[in-house]
Amino acid sequence: MPAISRQKTAREALNLRIKPDLRKLIDRAAAATGKNRTEFVLSAAHRAAEDALLDRTTYSVDSRAYAEFLQRLDAPPRPNARLRRALQTAAPWEK
Repeated sequence: MPAISRQKTAREALNLRIKPDLRKLIDRAAAATGKNRTEFVLSAAHRAAEDALLDRTTYSVDSRAYAEFLQRLDAPPRPNARLRRALQTAAPWEK
């Protein structure tokens, strides 16, 4: 049976000073989601970091590409089987 090789990933510590009431709140939320404090905080920080960077992402295109982009946004969707089926299906709140 071959041995499982595990790569060691370098990790660094992140130390935070936190008020007791906030720590209790985080602990409660972590427990409610089935995570430990570290997993919960890292997950939340990761999402917040991605959101902060995605909110600041810009795309540069030439004027012709931008005009085509706007034209496609303004154009009505081309009918296809999937669109027809979606339009004929009742919304969940209408059932």
